Amino acid sequence: MSKSGKIQKRMKRKRSIRKKISGTASIPRMTVFRSSRHIYAQVIDDVTGTTLVSASTMAKDFKSPEDGDKKARAKMIGEMVALRCKEKGIEKVVFDRNGFLFHGRIKILADEARAKGLTF
Repeated sequence: MSKSGKIQKRMKRKRSIRKKISGTASIPRMTVFRSSRHIYAQVIDDVTGTTLVSASTMAKDFKSPEDGDKKARAKMIGEMVALRCKEKGIEKVVFDRNGFLFHGRIKILADEARAKGLTF
């Protein structure tokens, strides 16, 4: 399968997911994006269109593991986003996997956020 075919399939899944879920001020949407090298997580209030909390491996305050293990980085981002949500008083979110399959780094990030007290 060509790369553009994979992206088109993911975009189709993304549109299908976004039709069904939306974030509010009381229960915002947590969206995840992964590239081949980095992972990003945002907590968004869709009513006002604002990002409430974000964390990524590109942030200056992120301390990357030296071994380059992408799964360990995903776990750290899950922990960071959960702790930042707790600081802002956000306890419950709607999880948006952004068209990615729920396994690997996406699942690790979600599991770590749940372990740190975030409710999906």
